[in-house]
Amino acid sequence: MKKTANGNGPVIIKKYANRRLYNTETSSYITLDHLAAMTREGRDFKVVDAKTEDDITHNVLTQIIMEEEARGQTMLPVNFLRQLIALYGDSMQAMVPGYLEASMDSFRRNQEQFKSAVEGAFANSPFAEMAKRNMAMFEAAASAFKPGEGVGGAPASPATAAPAAPSESADDVAALKAQLAQLQDKIEKLAK
Repeated sequence: MKKTANGNGPVIIKKYANRRLYNTETSSYITLDHLAAMTREGRDFKVVDAKTEDDITHNVLTQIIMEEEARGQTMLPVNFLRQLIALYGDSMQAMVPGYLEASMDSFRRNQEQFKSAVEGAFANSPFAEMAKRNMAMFEAAASAFKPGEGVGGAPASPATAAPAAPSESADDVAALKAQLAQLQDKIEKLAK
């Protein structure tokens, strides 16, 4: 989370007594949803109390998590929360933030590596090549069954009309459509 707009440090967000948040970069009032979006985009920001100039970023980020959890976007299991609460005041408390941060960094790296591995594997997979070949065959078969049309929808002259190959029957087109549908299903499943 080190992206900044102008490279001069984090965006400063001022929180006023009336609970309003003011983005000093855009000179506009924003909401916690805006801060959540900035976080997802990797934008670095610092929230300060407008009166005291105290850094309250931690409190505001915790508030965002609370609102996300209240909306049903539960990501923190009850057992985890209980274990976390039990660590407050424990001799290990000082080590927990570093451990959690390292764990999340590792999780994010693994997630990105997995995503790129799946995308890379799929891009060069036989499925991708088969889909391209089947689509080309389907288009060729479909154009063969358009009577009187040449390239671009113009009427074909007898000299430029492509003769239909004997194997390109209606059954073959139906089989190609079925194969294409199966491949599209597989592609959609792999993309998830």
